[in-house]
Amino acid sequence: MTRKTTQRLVMSAVMAALCCVATMVFQIPIYSTNGYIHFGDVFVILSGFLLGPVYGMAAAGIGSMLADILSGYAHYAIPTLLIKALAALVAALIFRALQKRNAKLTLSTVLAGIGAALVVVLGYFAVEATILGYGIGAAASMPMNAIQGGVGMIISSILLPLLLRVPYFKEML
Repeated sequence: MTRKTTQRLVMSAVMAALCCVATMVFQIPIYSTNGYIHFGDVFVILSGFLLGPVYGMAAAGIGSMLADILSGYAHYAIPTLLIKALAALVAALIFRALQKRNAKLTLSTVLAGIGAALVVVLGYFAVEATILGYGIGAAASMPMNAIQGGVGMIISSILLPLLLRVPYFKEML
């Protein structure tokens, strides 16, 4: 195993832990949907930006899934693993495609963050409407999921330029 691979694995574990902690520590309950708003999506999106598609998916999915298990939402664990991994994948792919075209960093982070937020909103709607059997009532959680995704996009778009001032993170891209 090369040093770079080891560093990526370690950074993936750190990002997974940050996804989990940010999801669990900063929970704002939404009583109408029995859910909550959290800041874990900030690190889901940052995982995609910094770690790329493969490692970003692993960090975002595993960290978010662990938060569900540890917070008493185990019935969401597998859907969360898939949805957050897909959100990180979308963020990574959009971000990297725009960066290859020399797009401004802010534009790349905002568009990639919007893509990731859409995955989360539509993913949870699909799971709640079909698997959990809420039907069209699952639409009630969409506005809060959109707010959570928007906050994640904004904060990750602010944090990434700051992180890129550190040579280690700049080399990761």
